[in-house]
Amino acid sequence: MPLVTMRQLLDEAAAGGYGVAAFNVNNLEQIQGIMEAAQETRSPVIVQASRGARSYAGDHFLYHMMLAAAETYPDIPVALHQDHGNSPETCISAIELGFTSVMMDGSLGEDAKTPLSFEDNVAVTKQVVDYAHERGVTVEGELGTLGGMEDGVGSGEICLTDPAQAEEFVERTGVDALAVAIGTSHGAYKFSREPDGEILAMEIIEDIHRRLPDTHIVMHGSSSVPADIVERLKAAGGEVDAGFGVPISAIQRGIEHGVRKVNIDTDGRLAITAFVREHYRDNPDDWDPRGAGKAARAGQKLICMQRMQELGMAGHAGDYEPMSLEEMAARYTSGVRSAA
Repeated sequence: MPLVTMRQLLDEAAAGGYGVAAFNVNNLEQIQGIMEAAQETRSPVIVQASRGARSYAGDHFLYHMMLAAAETYPDIPVALHQDHGNSPETCISAIELGFTSVMMDGSLGEDAKTPLSFEDNVAVTKQVVDYAHERGVTVEGELGTLGGMEDGVGSGEICLTDPAQAEEFVERTGVDALAVAIGTSHGAYKFSREPDGEILAMEIIEDIHRRLPDTHIVMHGSSSVPADIVERLKAAGGEVDAGFGVPISAIQRGIEHGVRKVNIDTDGRLAITAFVREHYRDNPDDWDPRGAGKAARAGQKLICMQRMQELGMAGHAGDYEPMSLEEMAARYTSGVRSAA
């Protein structure tokens, strides 16, 4: 199966009432762990790469590893997504490389730290939408800012999304999916206590979904920071300043109100680090890097299998036939947006 558009994955998720996890990758072992989990749970999946990941792995290495993943698992619908594109140029380069989805994060400037004005956000996002939709590629936008910083992205300040402004933003840009700020943060330290209604503004998601029932909502910074994984990491000699993550119950509530894409990065990093540290603790004489690679793959797979079940995406890989970029481009041109 070729790489598919994220729009189709999210449209089908909306029809089926489930969410789709978007897992960040930087290397072969992460991709393998994600795809093994998707195969075993029969889940469609979004694999996403930040600018940092593209720089680390190399564009062509990363892209061809994803082609290999699609060829190895032909029954699994998988979209390749540019995470937190900081400029139209970044998004266009991803599209030209072969990504089937891009995020234009116009909530921040090109430095990925300075907040942009609403009008500037609209302008850069609309530029990407026009370019991408002509080629059948999905576009995610963002309104509001998250706390924390990860992979060089983040203002460090939380600015919650205004639902009325979200309605105007989608109308003026034509984005397929909208990342919203409800109080989550990037990184392992998200909250100092179990988040409740005073910390996570889930009502924002519900309001936006009422206003924009056909726009897919995205939750960023949605790792749950599992306490058991954190403890395993520490027991194996690691140090991490980890607080409380986003409860799975909050994500599931979001899915009931239009959340279709759920970004998960930190949980995978924590699990990989814990498993690799345990491997070397238990095998101090191992100097074959394949041992660490297998441990990393197992850690990523564990997290992915758990989230695929919890988000309801398990069992949906064979629900539909993939749509080509050319078919999706024709739909955009004709004004028919949904691929479900």
